[in-house]
Parts: sequence; structure tokens; C-alpha cells
Amino acid sequence: MNDLTILFTILAAVIVLFVTEKIPVVLVALGTALALYFTGILSLGQALGGLGDPSTIFIASLFVVSAGLEVTGVTAWAGQLLITKAGESRVRQLVLIMLLSSLLTALISLNGAIAALLPVVVVMAVRLKRSPSQLLMPLVFSAHAGSILALTGSPVNVLVSEASQNAGVGYFGFFEFAIVGAPLLAGTMAILVVLGKHLLPNRAGESMPTDLSKHARTLVEQYHLVDGVSQLRVRATSPLVGSLPEAVKLDDFPGLSVIGFQDGTTGRPLTQKKLSAGDALLVRGDSASTAKFAADQHLALNSSDANSESSCVLFNRTSGLAEVVIPPRSAMVGQKVFPGMVTESGDLIILAVQRRGEVQPAGETVLEVGDTMLLQGTWSALDKRLADPQVLVVNSPDLVRRQAVPMGQGAWTAIGILVAMVIALATGVVPAVIAGMVAAFLMVLLRVMSVDQAYRSINWTTVILVGAMTPLSAAMAETGAAQMMADKLVGLVGDAGPYALLAGLFILTAILGQLISNTATALIIIPIAVAAAGEIGISPRPVLMSVCIAAAASFLTPVATPVNLMVMGPAGYKFSDYWKLGLPCMIWFFIMAVFFVPQIWKF
Repeated sequence: MNDLTILFTILAAVIVLFVTEKIPVVLVALGTALALYFTGILSLGQALGGLGDPSTIFIASLFVVSAGLEVTGVTAWAGQLLITKAGESRVRQLVLIMLLSSLLTALISLNGAIAALLPVVVVMAVRLKRSPSQLLMPLVFSAHAGSILALTGSPVNVLVSEASQNAGVGYFGFFEFAIVGAPLLAGTMAILVVLGKHLLPNRAGESMPTDLSKHARTLVEQYHLVDGVSQLRVRATSPLVGSLPEAVKLDDFPGLSVIGFQDGTTGRPLTQKKLSAGDALLVRGDSASTAKFAADQHLALNSSDANSESSCVLFNRTSGLAEVVIPPRSAMVGQKVFPGMVTESGDLIILAVQRRGEVQPAGETVLEVGDTMLLQGTWSALDKRLADPQVLVVNSPDLVRRQAVPMGQGAWTAIGILVAMVIALATGVVPAVIAGMVAAFLMVLLRVMSVDQAYRSINWTTVILVGAMTPLSAAMAETGAAQMMADKLVGLVGDAGPYALLAGLFILTAILGQLISNTATALIIIPIAVAAAGEIGISPRPVLMSVCIAAAASFLTPVATPVNLMVMGPAGYKFSDYWKLGLPCMIWFFIMAVFFVPQIWKF
């Protein structure tokens, strides 16, 4: 067999395996690169070159930047703002949801934006007594349109921009996508608002994301800490300065108890021997006793602290709460604990213990299997210590913080890094991959997130898919397969001209994009599109932008993109629900890709 036959055999096998999903997509992608090497179509460097390609690295860095915004509560803040501003109007709710999802997608990618907003929109639907199915598909479809607003909106945008540069006509600018993306989004939103009410079902799914926005209040109520938990700061004039924590006496303040001491600098449980100015006491009791104790000992108690809920004192930008269960065979079974006790690690405080749903008395409790403990500490300490196999965490502190702490610690740093990256990408002062790598580097260096969080934030399936499938595009160009398929396409449209070519490429891309990843589709179609543009003597820029729009038109099936599938359960959608609203959206995308794009990027 010649190289063309081998290549088309590999391509057909890849498409079949992607569609049937018999083998994980990562293995299919890696197998593609290996097949191209073993059949001699590509050299070793060419077959593995995609894993080190600038586009692949840039896409990986965008996942880290996206996660930085999420872990610091920037997306939680945006979601809470959405709920506050939405009101009772259906149109207003939809418009705000779609604007937020599209703008977030443009900045932090499709998957990251929907993952952050999905629980917010579900909670919003429940609170406003509206079916989640009426809101979630507009959330996702508008995000597809929003992915065309900026270079960072989708891996396909990066691939198209890179292909344009390789074709000798220059990169697409960071905001150049918005020239077509803005009207594309406006039309999509109009379709979703007007037709959504009639074409979408009214139902809710069996699997609903957990709403953790009120998590702190729930824990405080469950462990009977509702009444009077306050944080008192030690003034320089306080007689407690220089005292040992155990020397603090509350005999003259009945009903008041100390449940913990915090370091004034770090917010962690106090580890030094004596109290210093700025350190804090966590006390529990009625407001009158607390105020009297604070005045007697020269402790700072702001009026806001005096009137705030216990959840605000224990759960805030710097510290949080976590609930853990003692599992069978845990080394903690038989240990003695009490409220206010500092854990062995020295950075968490035990606030309360429950056994079979009953809060245990203030004295010592000998832990048994199934007991639950409420712990308090800094977010970093909770993340680090609760990985201990001796306890089972009920709700991940990382997940709770992302939902329930808007504009948390490091939020403004994350926003600053994002703005700097956008400016660098928009001005072209450095290559896109460098701007992305520097942004991801700063997210970790400036402690917006940990190295482990950065590793976990990267969707390695997408990264490996892009890196391992990129050689297939190179092989199609090198063997002449792309040119041959372009010739066939040009021959099919005949003398109908470049508009017919755009229409043909859109249909081919859109069909494949309903069955396999739009990133994988773009990697297959891009070399064909560039070759076809050369065949009829037109600029590849309008052709590539049209392919970019077609790849984003993943509306007709739930398997077209991960986010389509992500909302299927919470909204209770059926397979047939997608094409009913997706078809009008796809027709609009077709009009924009075939007729509007050439008005901006001339043939």
C-alpha cells in the first residue's frame, strides 16, 4: 500500500473509534501518532512533535489560568452577581446567563466556564422556581458562540490562528475573532430567547450538582454553633499579652467558652507559647457576655463582628470549615478529642464532634467509627491535611471554596494576571504560548494556587488529544492527502465559487463535529481547508475562520462536546432535545460562516 492508502485507512479508523467510543479518546490519539510512525509516514520527531507544539502548550496553560480564577472565587463572585441581578423576568435571566457564560468562555475556555456556572444556574433555577432545562441549554449554546469572541475561547481558535500563520498570511489577533463573534453571539442569544421557551422541555434531571453556596451556615446549624461564635483580637494594651493560652479564665463570664486561638499573622491555630498583640480568640457565648469579656480584657470586637453570624467568623476569605468522618480501621479510633483542641498537625481546630447525629458534650470524646468532626483552619491547611487517609472528607474544601467564597484570597492577583495575559495576547508583544506560560507560571509563583492544583486543573485529555492528533494534520499535508481531498471538494462545488467552498467545508466540519471532538475535527479539516483555498486561488484567512465557526457549531447531539453532555443530567435532557433548538442555531452559524466572514476577511 502507498502512503495515501495507509493514511486514509488510519483516518477512517480514527473517525470510527472516536464515534463508537470503544477506546478512550486519549488512546486513540496516541495510537494515531504511533501508527503514523510505525507505518513510516512520519519520522519520530514529526510523530511526537505535536506534544511539544506551541499550540498544545498554550492550551495547557489556559487551563491553569482558568483554574486560578475559579479557586480564588472570581467565578463564584460572577455567579452570585448573576443571581442577584437576574430578577423574575425570564428574558432578563436568560440574557444575563448567556452574557456571563459567553464572556467567561472567551477568557477561560468553554469547559472551565460551564463547569463554574453550572451549579450556579441550577441553584438559580431552583430559587426562581424555573425548570433547569429552560436555562441550561441556553447556557451552553451561548458559550459555544462566546468561544469565538477571543483567541482564548477555544483550542480550535489557537489551531486556526497557528494555521493562518503557517500559511503565510499572519496570525488572527486576540480580539479579531470578536469581529464575527459578537454578531454571532447576538444572533444566537436572540434565537435562544425567542425559540427556547417553545423548543425546550420543562423538566429537571435526576442528577443535580450540589449547591455549596450556603455550606458554612449548614454546618454551623448542624453542629449547634449558631449562637455567638465571635473572634476577639488581642490589643497591645490587653492584660492577656504575654499570657499562656491556658491561663485565660472565664469564671466571671458564665456561658462563655474559648474554642480556639489563632495566630494574628497567618490565621492558623496559635503555636507559640504566649499570646501576642494581634492574635485572636474564638469564643462562644451570648453577645452580652462576649462584649463584657472583650471590654474587661481590652480585646477588639468590631460591631460588625458582634452582629455577624457564626458562619462568617469561622468561614471567610482566609479560613474555612470542613466535616470529616472517622472510617473503619482508622488510627483515630479510640483517640480523645474535645472542642477547641488543636490537631496533631498544629494547623486545624476541632470545633465539635457528632455521634449518630447528636452533638457531643463539651468535654472529652473518645472517637468511634462513624463519628463526624467539624474542623476549622486556613484553606491551605484544610486542603493539605484532609488528604489524610485516616479521615473521610464529606465535601472537598477546594470545591466548597470555589462555590462559596466569592473574591477570595488571591482573587485580585488572579484578575491582574488574566488582564496582563490578555494585553500581551492582544498587542502581540510576545508569542501567545509565552504569554500563556508566563500567566500560568505567575498563578503558581504568586501563590494563587498550588503546584498540585495547577497539575489537577489541566484537562490532560484535551492536551494529549491536540498534541497527539497534530501529526495527523501534518501527515495529511505531507502525503498530499489534504490536497487530494481539497481537489475533490473543489471538483464537487465546481464553478460555484468560493462561497460554495465555504458552504461545503462548513457542512463537512459541522457533521464531523457532532460525532467527534471539535478539536479533533479541526485538526482533520484545517489542512484540507488551506489546500482548497490554494486550489481556487483565494486567501486562506476567510476559509479558516469559517472552519473555526463551523467547529463551534456543536449543537445537534449531547456527545458533540463535553459541556453538552455536562448539562444533560441536571436538566433531564433527552438526545432528541438538542437538535430541536440546535438546528436554528446551526443555520445562523452557517449564514455567518458562509456569507458574513468573507465581508470581513476578503477572498
